[in-house]
Amino acid sequence: MIELSGVNQAHAGKPVLQDFSLQVSPRERVALFGVSGSGKTTILRLIAGFLAPDRGSVSLAGQLASRDGKVLLPPERRGLGFVFQDLALWPHLSVFENVEFALKVNGVALPERRDRVSQMLSLVELEAFPGTYPARLSGGEQQRVAIVRALIAQPQAVLMDEPLSNLDDELRVSLCRRILDLQTRLGFALVYVTHHRDEIRMLDARVVPLGKLHAGKAN
Repeated sequence: MIELSGVNQAHAGKPVLQDFSLQVSPRERVALFGVSGSGKTTILRLIAGFLAPDRGSVSLAGQLASRDGKVLLPPERRGLGFVFQDLALWPHLSVFENVEFALKVNGVALPERRDRVSQMLSLVELEAFPGTYPARLSGGEQQRVAIVRALIAQPQAVLMDEPLSNLDDELRVSLCRRILDLQTRLGFALVYVTHHRDEIRMLDARVVPLGKLHAGKAN
C-alpha cells in the first residue's frame, strides 16, 4: 500500500536518507525507531507529501505520489491521517470543530458530520467534551482528540510522529493500548515514529531501525 523506493533525502546539504526503501502493507503496524536526526519524521513527511524525495519515489496503493523532487499527488488527496508530535490542535476550535474539520472541508453534510464525530468521540471516551476547547483538556484528552481527528475521514493509513512523547509512563501505556485497539477495530495501516521500546512492544509492530544515516531496504 505504501512504498518508498530508492529514496535519497538531505536537509541543509546533509544527507538524512540514502537509497532507502520501505513497504507497508494494508492493516500493518510499522514502527520507525531511532535517535533524533535519524530520518524518522522525514519518512513520515515524505509519505504524507509534505516533502518530495530528492531522488527516488513514493507510491500509495500503486499510484505514484512523489518522485525525484516533485510532489505528484498533494497531501490532501493521499487519504492519510497524521498525528503530529505537537498535536497541532486548533486552539480557537472546540473538540467537535477540530475533529469534524476534514469532513467539513470535504463537503460532508452537517447531520452526517455530527453522527461521525459523535461515534469517534465515543470510541475514545470523549463524548462529554464536544464543546470544550483544547486548553481546557488534559494532556491525555488532547492526545485522544488528535488521534480521532486523524481517523475521522476513515484513512487507509495513519502516520503518528511520537504522539505520546510528552506523557507520563502510565498515560503512555494507556493511550498506546487505545491506539492498538482503534487500529484493530478500524483496520488502517499504522506507521508510528518513536524512540520508546516499550511502545513498540505494546503495539507489536514491525520495527524499522534508523541510524544517523540510514541506507537500505526495510520491508
